[in-house]
Amino acid sequence: MPAIRSVQPGYYRIPLPTALTDSTHGVMRDFELLTVRVTDADGAEGVGYSYTVGRNGGAIHDILAREIAELVAGQDADRIEFLWNKLWWELHYGGRGGPTVLALSAFDMALWDLKAKRAGQPLWKLLGGNDPKVPCYAGGIDLYLPLDDLLKQTEGNLAKGFRAIKMKVGRKLLSEDVERIAAMRRHLGDGFPLMVDANMKWTADEAIRAARAFQPYDLTWLEEPISPDDVAGHARVVREGGLPIAAGENLRTLWEFRHLIASGGVTYPEPDVTNCGGITSFMKIAHLAEAFNLPVTSHGAHDVTVHLLAAAPNRSFLEAHGFGLERFIARPLQIEEGFAIAPDDPGHGIEFDWQGLETVRA
Repeated sequence: MPAIRSVQPGYYRIPLPTALTDSTHGVMRDFELLTVRVTDADGAEGVGYSYTVGRNGGAIHDILAREIAELVAGQDADRIEFLWNKLWWELHYGGRGGPTVLALSAFDMALWDLKAKRAGQPLWKLLGGNDPKVPCYAGGIDLYLPLDDLLKQTEGNLAKGFRAIKMKVGRKLLSEDVERIAAMRRHLGDGFPLMVDANMKWTADEAIRAARAFQPYDLTWLEEPISPDDVAGHARVVREGGLPIAAGENLRTLWEFRHLIASGGVTYPEPDVTNCGGITSFMKIAHLAEAFNLPVTSHGAHDVTVHLLAAAPNRSFLEAHGFGLERFIARPLQIEEGFAIAPDDPGHGIEFDWQGLETVRA
């Protein structure tokens, strides 16, 4: 039995080269990185992580250090479903969502990394294996970039091998969003995959109006048009707006995805492995989407998520967005002509520069 010997959390602040702003999250000057290293009795180690856009990282770290470490000490690291449910229910009354699920997500990711390393397999093969080449797009926080800078950023992403692009919308005037989308469509040409992301900016009525205004520009999807809590509103936007809708990066459980999918409120379910309950939950959400004949996409943590979408037959696009982690990771995500390539190393393959991270420890 690979008994858990230690759970070592880490808490870091990753400064951003420039402050970023979208339609709802305020000014973001750094991202908080929460890591966890799970070591078994044989000395094998699995690594997991989560992140925030600048707040609540201390709560996540405390849950990992004070609660999860105690609850899993000496347990069988291979019993991932058992440990997930044990933590879910023992932390349920004081948690159920928010920082608790982000901590659980990081720990679950570490267990799967450890399991794959012990099996000598890359994570995507351990999870079933489908196709290591995953379509991907470049996503940026660019709502207030001047148009010329937005187009320059796009050219840089094309030069890196991306063949799909996502831009932010949600400016004060809808006409400004339309103008920027039109310019991007002219720049990219017909048929090039272009997505837009509103970061929960609008009411359902406002989102329907925006979606109708965006229709002429052949968008792959409109992402997060309204609050994740407005399930009925999502269904209205899908039904009346006339655009495919991606949503789910702010949903925290399999059951929240069930409500949104069953209501007809999403076209591209979009879990984030760092906040939906980890790899265990992400794969269940992907299979739930498959049962509804829906393509699954992703948010964040692309170095891990490439494995998960590589294991999902209904995968669509992987979001590639490093949030400043690239300089602390040994090998960045490999992009080839619009595809992210899931690595063949055992585990998920992320190797953090722990010494470098010490310089930004929170």
